[in-house]
Amino acid sequence: MTPRSPAPAATDTTTATVVLPTRGSEDSGRVTRTRRDIVRFLRQSQIARGVGFLVLGLAACLFGVWKPYTVPPSAYAPAVLLAALYLRPSWMTWVAVTFAIELSVLTLATTLRLPWTWSSYGALVANLLVIVMAYAANVSRSRVGVEGHGGESMFVDLRDRLKAFGELPDLPTGWHAESAVESAYGQSFSGDFVVATKGREGHELEITVVDVSGKGVQAGTRSLLLSGALGGLLGETRPDRFLGAANSYLVAQEWDEGFATAVHLSVDLATGRYDVGTAGHPSAVQFHRGSGRWTVLDQTSGPALGVLEGAEYHRTQGMLERGDALVLYTDGVIETRDRDLSAGVDRMLGTAERLVTKGFVGGAARLCAAAGAGESDDRAVVMIWRD
Repeated sequence: MTPRSPAPAATDTTTATVVLPTRGSEDSGRVTRTRRDIVRFLRQSQIARGVGFLVLGLAACLFGVWKPYTVPPSAYAPAVLLAALYLRPSWMTWVAVTFAIELSVLTLATTLRLPWTWSSYGALVANLLVIVMAYAANVSRSRVGVEGHGGESMFVDLRDRLKAFGELPDLPTGWHAESAVESAYGQSFSGDFVVATKGREGHELEITVVDVSGKGVQAGTRSLLLSGALGGLLGETRPDRFLGAANSYLVAQEWDEGFATAVHLSVDLATGRYDVGTAGHPSAVQFHRGSGRWTVLDQTSGPALGVLEGAEYHRTQGMLERGDALVLYTDGVIETRDRDLSAGVDRMLGTAERLVTKGFVGGAARLCAAAGAGESDDRAVVMIWRD
């Protein structure tokens, strides 16, 4: 038998086509990249921006001298404001000085060729003031390190982050919690803030209400830093050690105005047992459904956070029965200029007493609104109750 010859191996007839770049496509890509580089340079270069503003101002001055009153001095105002937003102080100095000289020349040329009026010099003075204020704002913004509208968006983001830290977690059936934070005079930032978390197993709720030294915008940045730090400690540190850890953090910062007061609450949502501690902060108050009365939780308060290294903080234990409520608050809720804190506490409890018959829903906001200091101080309230 004649052996069969092996079948020929199948061959892949598919041919890969490789397109080599031509000289024209290389040149086109190079031109495109060059254009992008030029556009990026014009957008980001301080030299391009500064020269652009100087050329614009010179053109306006020459045209105004050639044809008086065709270029009013107020035309410089938008350019000055844009320069203050997008130039660094070094270039802004050149633009401000140049614009001031050009406005003076423009005003002098106008008054020499046309009838003299007080309004011409009034406009010059007003525009020079605009230049001075724009330059001052430019220097201030450069210290923050923002350009254009970045500063405004940054502060909006900081405000939103601070509010997000204060959002209370969802609670099991039968439990309710509300928080209200109001800044002094309705400003966007508050020296009072709330941080809350629920344990991984879902049966332990921890809340801290903090009052940072200062108020409004001045305390806003410190509030954001401290809220982030306390948010990391909350739930990761044993409740009885939380205030001590927060105090150690603030002491280590060595801020000039680095102290803060705080109240920290830990609640077992399965049993209703809680323990609370304070650091230079007003004591919490509790409503007992059985007696129908509000009582101040007597406890020995430790020193404010950031004042004394190694400070100790004692805690008070209690029970939240069905129908009971607990209120945490800052001193802005009870403080008044002409009365002591005990009178402020009585005033707050009077408002809280009316909540018993109307219901606790919306109670945190009502207690904030009824503060004796009004809008002159930051205020924060957290209310927790059981059905």
